[in-house]
Amino acid sequence: MAHDNSWKKICDDFKILEHDFEKGPFVLTAQNIKISCQDFKKTSEKEVRLLCKQDSREDRPQIFVDNNLFILPKRNGEYYIVKGEGYLDIPEITTPIQNYQKKLPFELESSAIGDSEMQFVDFAYANSLIRTFMNDDTLVLTIRGRKYTPSFRFNVGNQILDTVSVQTEVDAGYEGMRNIVLVEAKNSNTHNTIIRQLYYPFRQWSICTTKSVHTLFFEKRLIGGENIFHLWLYEFSDSNDYNSIRLVRSARYRII
Repeated sequence: MAHDNSWKKICDDFKILEHDFEKGPFVLTAQNIKISCQDFKKTSEKEVRLLCKQDSREDRPQIFVDNNLFILPKRNGEYYIVKGEGYLDIPEITTPIQNYQKKLPFELESSAIGDSEMQFVDFAYANSLIRTFMNDDTLVLTIRGRKYTPSFRFNVGNQILDTVSVQTEVDAGYEGMRNIVLVEAKNSNTHNTIIRQLYYPFRQWSICTTKSVHTLFFEKRLIGGENIFHLWLYEFSDSNDYNSIRLVRSARYRII
């Protein structure tokens, strides 16, 4: 991969592999990355945003894979290089596909245009599938788009991290009388994802509201020519522990 060479040079330039990760993560700035990669020609080899976008285990450079490292944002323009498990395996749902009767008395023609994650989340919500799965008929759409986190502290293993004003984005967020449900949506067979995409919004809304915050991983998959909606509900048993994520329950549905 193009970014393998870039990250090897970054690690060599700043002696990242010599760092004692038992004492804490390595802090790297966007400026550090730009300086180290300034002589590379391809955008993918020097663009900070692209180099730091490692949303699955397979997106990591080989030097990270070999040394059990992953990257997390610290604040705008700063990153943590962390040793440990940064990713979550998304298990296959093997229970039978449930037939779910749509709630709207008319066809949503606009939902058939395109193939984005957001439109399928909106379709599932409009037909009350998300309310039904969450057992909360008071949920309404209130969160969408980019927000910035307040400051919070958390741990990955025995490493303590502090972060502030990191940009987050959820595909949809719903608020009910007692609950907030945050949705991370995909539109392909996802095998693993970085926990950060679930954890940072969870911490953000746990701090900013008094309600119980739930994290929902959502995926539309095409099975036998049909759109099948997969839902996984996750929770963090310890809000301060990045790795305390666990699966609560899952199900898959055919909307009819």
